[in-house]
Amino acid sequence: MKALSIAATGMLAQQLNVEVISNNIANMNTTAYKRQRAEFQDLLYQNIERAGAASSDAGTIVPTGIQIGVGVRTAGVYRITSQGELINSDTPLDMAVNGRGYFRIQLPNGEDAYTRSGSFQLSPTGELVTSEGYTVSPGITIPQESVDISINANGEVIVKISGQLEPQNVGQFELAIFPNGPGMEAIGDNLLLETPASGAASVGAPNTPGYGAIVQGYLERSNVNSVAEITQLIAAQRAYEMNSKVISTADEMLSVTSNLR
Repeated sequence: MKALSIAATGMLAQQLNVEVISNNIANMNTTAYKRQRAEFQDLLYQNIERAGAASSDAGTIVPTGIQIGVGVRTAGVYRITSQGELINSDTPLDMAVNGRGYFRIQLPNGEDAYTRSGSFQLSPTGELVTSEGYTVSPGITIPQESVDISINANGEVIVKISGQLEPQNVGQFELAIFPNGPGMEAIGDNLLLETPASGAASVGAPNTPGYGAIVQGYLERSNVNSVAEITQLIAAQRAYEMNSKVISTADEMLSVTSNLR
């Protein structure tokens, strides 16, 4: 009775599907979160009668054969990197990327991480950092005497210093792009790491060909669509229930067989 094991793989697959959907829903309000989608593949098939095999001495062949599948498996969990909505935060150190690109963050161990979340703050020394205190690369320091901070689409940080007439350029943001962005590894805290699957980062100035523009005073919302996620959740629940029903039916059939006299 292969139906028991086949339905069991279906239940495990839908359980993972629900876990992915629940994580999307939980992060609906996470800045710049990118929703994920579970993808599945059918497992190997058992050939009871192979298609194309000879069926007689006259040269006739079996047109379709008999193949029995053994279930389903998870092929991967794909990150969808479409642009989220930009919302006004009225905070000068909040930035969103309109288009392709990730902010580059230096971790305490010296490794580079990447993020779309531009909710930055100042360290005690005036350096731009994330909410966890990690430095935004390249290091940009805002003078303590600054009375106004302006960041243009090219990522140039222009400050007005008390007592000076001319604004001062104190640095420029950089953005990183990847050949395969969904192949990056998420490590939490809105941070991603480069992997062999993502390819090497290409770092460049914002608002240049291939790179998005910086929008000051805005944050990117997650790209989770609540209606679509709830719809997929209901479909996953129904699929789980149907696989459970298959197991119950197969168990009843086995009971009938074992009670034969």
